[in-house]
Amino acid sequence: MRRRNSDFRRPVRRRFSDVFWLTVCGLAILLLIILLSRESRGSSSRLVYPKRSYRHDRITDGLNITEEMLRPESVARQINDQISLAKAILVIAKESNNLQFAWELSAQIRNSQMLLSNAASRRNPLTNGESESAIRDMALLLYQAQQVHYDSATMFMRLKAKIQSLEEQANSFSEKSSKYGQIAAEEVPKSLYCLGVRLTAEWFRSSNMQKKLEEEKQAAAKLVDTGLYHFCVFSDNILATSVVVNSTAMNSKNPDLVVFHLVTDEVNYAAMKAWFTMNGFRGVTVDVQKIEDFSWLNASYVPVLKQLQDSDTQNYYFSGNHENSRTPIKFRNPKYLSMLNHLRFYIPEVFPALKKLVFLDDDVVVQKDLSALFSTDLNGNVNGAVETCMETFHRYHKYLNYSHPLIRQHFDPDACGWAFGMNVFDLVEWRKRNVTGIYHYWQEKNVDRTLWKLGTLPPGLLTFYGLTEALNPSWHVLGFGYTNVDSKLIENGAVLHFNGNSKPWLKIGIEKYKPLWDKYVDYGHPLLQQCNFH
Repeated sequence: MRRRNSDFRRPVRRRFSDVFWLTVCGLAILLLIILLSRESRGSSSRLVYPKRSYRHDRITDGLNITEEMLRPESVARQINDQISLAKAILVIAKESNNLQFAWELSAQIRNSQMLLSNAASRRNPLTNGESESAIRDMALLLYQAQQVHYDSATMFMRLKAKIQSLEEQANSFSEKSSKYGQIAAEEVPKSLYCLGVRLTAEWFRSSNMQKKLEEEKQAAAKLVDTGLYHFCVFSDNILATSVVVNSTAMNSKNPDLVVFHLVTDEVNYAAMKAWFTMNGFRGVTVDVQKIEDFSWLNASYVPVLKQLQDSDTQNYYFSGNHENSRTPIKFRNPKYLSMLNHLRFYIPEVFPALKKLVFLDDDVVVQKDLSALFSTDLNGNVNGAVETCMETFHRYHKYLNYSHPLIRQHFDPDACGWAFGMNVFDLVEWRKRNVTGIYHYWQEKNVDRTLWKLGTLPPGLLTFYGLTEALNPSWHVLGFGYTNVDSKLIENGAVLHFNGNSKPWLKIGIEKYKPLWDKYVDYGHPLLQQCNFH
C-alpha cells in the first residue's frame, strides 16, 4: 500500500513542478516580447527621426536660417519678425506722408539689420544683452504705429487699394497698346503709298506696258484651263501680293503651270497691273482684275453691302458707338467691312470656268510646292482647311454667340474651328450645294450682330459647317503676326501665315520672322529703292 501511495504521490509532485516551470517560461517569453516591442518602437522612432531631419534640411536648404533661429527663444527670429512688420508699416507711413516717423522706422530697421549682419559675420548667435535695446526700440515704434492706426486692417485696405489702382493702370495701358497696335496695323506705310503712286504713273506713261496687254490676251486660255494650278489673292497691297506670287513661283516645281488670279480695287488696279507686267515670276501666269467690274456685286444681291447702307450699322462700326458702350477697336478694323475681304464667299462667281482653286491671303509666305493640294481628295466636301482647335487656337464657341437659339440649335460648340488664309475649294461642289446662298442666309440673320460681331471667319465657320475637310497641319502654319511659333513647324510648314497685327511689311512686325518674308522681296529693285524700302 505504501508503494502504491508513494507511486500515487510522486506524479502529483511532478504535475505541480511542470505547471510552475511552464508559468515561469511563459512569463519569460512575455517579458521578451515586451522588450522586443519596446526595442522595435525605439528603432522605429529612430528611423523616423532622420527622415524628419532630412525633410527639415530640405525645407531650410538655401534659406537664411540658422539652428539658433529655430529655437523657441530665438532672439534673431524675433528681430527678423519685427523687421518684416516694420517694412510693411514703412510703406503705409510714406503714403500717409508721415515722413518723420518713416525716417525713424527706417533707421531702426537698418540698426536691427546691422545686428543680424554682425552676428552672421562672427558666426555666433545674438545675446540677450546686445539685442535687448534694439528689440525694445523697435517694439516702441511698432506700438506707436498701432496708435496711429498703421495696423494690419489698415495695411490690408491700403494694399488692396494699391493693387486695384495698379490693375486699372495695367488695363488702361493694355487697352492703349491694343488701340495703337490696331491703328499701326491699319495705316498704310509711306513706302507702300509711294510705290502705288509711282507704279500708277508708270502704267499710264509707258507704252511698252500697254503693248504687253496684247501678249496677255494670247495667254488668256490659261486662265480657264482646269488642268493648271489656279490660285487667287484678293488684296489692295501690291508688295504683299508680290511676295505671295514670288514665293509660290520660287518653290514651285512647275511654275509654268501656275496661274494667279489677283483681284484688287479701282485705286490700286493700275499699280498692280504695272508691277506684275514689268516683273517676271519664273513663267507664272498672273491676271489682275478689279472688284468694281463685277456688276453682280451690288446691295440687292450682297447682304453685307445692303447692311452697310444702314445708318445704325454705320454708326456702330464707323463712329464706334452703340447702345451700351463703345465698340472694341478690334471690331472697327476697316478690312472686316471691305468687299475684298468678303469676296472669298463669291469665288465661283468670280471664276465661273474653274473647278478647283487654292485661296491665299496676302499675308502669307509659301515655302513648299503646293501642287499636291490640287490632287487632295476632299471626300465630297467644299472646303479643305487646317483645323485650329488645338493648343492656343479655338473651337466654335469662341467665335459664335451660343446664347442665341439659332447658333445653339445648329452648331456643336466644341466643333473644330479652321483657318482662312490657305484653303482648297472644290467649286463644283460649291455650286452644287449653293454655299454662297448659305452664306447669304447667315449674313441676313446677323443683321442685328447677335450671332457674331464682325469679320469673315465666323460666317465662314457657319457657311462651311459640315462641308470642310481637315488638311494636314503642315500645309498651313499660323501665328507669325502675334505669337511665337515652334521652329519645327516653321521648317515643315508649306504656307506660313502672318495673321495678327504685326505684319512683316510694318515696323511693328516681329523681327525674328521678318526674314521669312524679306527673302522674297527684291530690295534692289529701282522703284523699291526710290520709295525707301529696306
